[in-house]
Amino acid sequence: MKEIAVVRIYIREGDHSDGRDLMGRIFAILHDQHKVHGVTVFRGIAGFGAHGETHAADLLHITAHLPLIVEFFDAPEVVDAALAELQGLIPAGHTVRWSALCL
Repeated sequence: MKEIAVVRIYIREGDHSDGRDLMGRIFAILHDQHKVHGVTVFRGIAGFGAHGETHAADLLHITAHLPLIVEFFDAPEVVDAALAELQGLIPAGHTVRWSALCL
């Protein structure tokens, strides 16, 4: 068993940072620069945030602002370095991190 750090980042489709797609920027940093062990992006079918605005996918209201969860894991020092670079791109309070064991 090996100790790892797991991170979830909560954003929305269509979120941008400096005029570029935020999910794409996060993915590129994790994949190309830090080569983290694993990254998965989940697309939610519904969600709401701190402001209570609901975003949902249904046949009557197709939206491009559905929730996205970017989840990744690696050794704690790799995660620390990646999070340091992602800081400033991701809104405060949208990142969760915990320790786990990789079996």
